[in-house]
Order: sequence, then structure tokens, then C-alpha cells
Amino acid sequence: MKRFFAAIMAPLIAVQPLSALDNEEQIWSIAIHGGAGVIKRENLSPEREAAIRAKLDEALAKGSEILKSGGASMDAITAAIMVLEDDPNFNAGKGAVFTWDGKNELDTSIMDGKTRNAGAAAGVQYTKNPILLARAVMDNSRHVLLSGAGADQFSLEQGLEQVDPQYFYTQSRFDSLQRYKAAQIKRDAANAAAKASLKDIQTDALGRAYRFGTVGAVAVDKDGNIAAGTSTGGTTGKRWGRIGDSPIIGAGTYADNRSCGISATGTGEYFIRLAVAQEICSRLRHRFRREIDKAQLTVPKDAEGNYTYIVHAREFELSDKQVQEEADAVIAELGDIGGDGGIIYVTPVGQSGFSFNTEGMYRARSDSNGTKVIAIYGDE
Repeated sequence: MKRFFAAIMAPLIAVQPLSALDNEEQIWSIAIHGGAGVIKRENLSPEREAAIRAKLDEALAKGSEILKSGGASMDAITAAIMVLEDDPNFNAGKGAVFTWDGKNELDTSIMDGKTRNAGAAAGVQYTKNPILLARAVMDNSRHVLLSGAGADQFSLEQGLEQVDPQYFYTQSRFDSLQRYKAAQIKRDAANAAAKASLKDIQTDALGRAYRFGTVGAVAVDKDGNIAAGTSTGGTTGKRWGRIGDSPIIGAGTYADNRSCGISATGTGEYFIRLAVAQEICSRLRHRFRREIDKAQLTVPKDAEGNYTYIVHAREFELSDKQVQEEADAVIAELGDIGGDGGIIYVTPVGQSGFSFNTEGMYRARSDSNGTKVIAIYGDE
């Protein structure tokens, strides 16, 4: 809000638009995540923790370098997500979990905050880097979301790199599926007489499924354009063509230059119900308007009772604390209805951060001010 208060000191002097100030200062920011869930120090070996931190660092550096050199936010998030998709430690691309039938079905989405164009794909099985497919849907089709065999066919026609499904096989993920199925079959049998509710079974299943989760990135470039993207393998043992929040625009991914960019990770069914990504952006837009109105009330009036200065949106911004409050409020609501997970965010003026209600979240962020954060556990 410092630009606003500076304007109050000289109320009749023209104020340079915020976008122009940002261009001069080359403001940019990026945040990435690799999933959220029951992530405890005792569950990660020093070697695996080091490998995860190194990969988060690599993805962050890839996106940051594009932004630092004046590149577009869309290119930055795509590059960062591809790094994570290629690493088996994360539940996306190479590290995707298995469905109940022993397949890997990948979901992804991407959104441009300037135009609010978006692209997404669900249940794809052959595209090496699903985020590229989401971008192709956005750029080269009249649709937003493609699924299954149709999405695979579109990917092939777009010339995206295709792989044999065996490429996505990792022994640890396959072993996780076998443990999950054995536990689920035992649970189903034990609960058959009591007619256990489907909700109880799903909650238990999801609760174990995303220790190494969904990946995503959000960024704002020097032109103030926001982009957001998400990629996932879904949940271990998913059935019946289940699709979570990751390919759903407004639930797992959202970008709007007027408010923020969001990428989510967690129990997708709950993120869908609350439309978490879009909800946070909407709340920030409304909070922005309320805070401008409050600021206007502090402007002195002349002898006739008229304000001596009109507060303009281009010279005003929410504080870091206010942005975090809105993100945390939505994640609190998520918890209230039984969901867990988290989000990363970025705003048009370069603010970035995280909000999650789990024990940990693989996350990182950097910006043009020299900020650099790489973290895993909730107390970092």
C-alpha cells in the first residue's frame, strides 16, 4: 500500500500506473509445489529428502531463469512443471501412481491470467509431459478439457512426445498399489456386514494416496501476466475413470491478472466442491475493492466536502498479510468439510506464498527481490 500513501502526500499529482512501475523494476515471481500430505521427517530418508530438495531447486531455477531474462510466465511454469514431471519422486509424469487396474492415467491443466484462456486433459496414458498437452489444448483447440482416448489422439496429432506406458512404471508406485489393494480388499470384507459408506472408504483411500503428490507452478512476469499450471497422476488405486481437481479449471488451477494465480494439491474431491483455486482469486478481488474503499475514507476532504484525491486501483495493492489471510481462509474451509492439501499463489504485483493444512508440502518460491525459499515440512 506504500504507493497509495505516497499518492496521498501529493494528492493532485498524476500517479504513474502500477503496470508501468512494474515494467521499470522488472518485477517477477514464481512458486512451485510437489504435493502436500502426511510428510514427516521420520518418513523421509536423508537421501530422499536431499533428492527432493534438489529437484525443487532445479525446477525453481528453470522457471526463474526464464522470468529473469524477461520471458513469459507461461513459459516459466511450463518449464518448471516439466522438471517435476520427469522425476519419479513426484506424482506426475514419470512418477505417476497406479490406478486400481494397474495403469497410469495422467491429469493436467494450465491457464493464462491475461486472456483467461485455459487447457486441460484427463486420463491420458501416452504423453511424456502432460503439461505440454494442456498447453496444446489451450493454444491449438477450441476446447478447454479433453479426456481419455480423445486426449491421447489429440496429443499424437499435435506432435507431442509419446512414450510407451511402461515409461511411467516405477517399482515403488506399483508396490504402493499392491499394498493399497490388499488393505482395501481386507477393509471391504471387514465392513461388508456393516455396509460401510463409500465416503468412509474414499476418505481412507485418499488419506494414504498423496504422500508424494501433484505438482504445479504459478508465476507472474515483468509484464504483470500471471500463469498457473498443475499436473498429476491422481490417487493410488483410483477406479471408474476418477478425475480429481487437477484438470478442473477453478478447482485445481486458476489464473486471473486481476487477482492471482493458484495451483492446488490434495484431496481433489474437496477442492472441486469448493472450487478452491477460483474461490481464492475471487476473494482477493473482493478484498481489493473493500480495501480501496476503506483507503478512500482516509483521504482529506476540501471545504465543500469532496475528496481531494481519488484512490485508483493501479496505485493500490493488498498487503502480504491480507493476501495470506484470504488464502488461509479458503484452506480452513477446505478443512472444515473434511479436505486436506494446499495451494501456491502469486499476485500481479509479485507476492507469492503457500497455504496448506497438512503436515508438510513440497514447495519453493523465488522472485526479483532475491527471495528464495525451498521447504518440505510444516515448521519450515
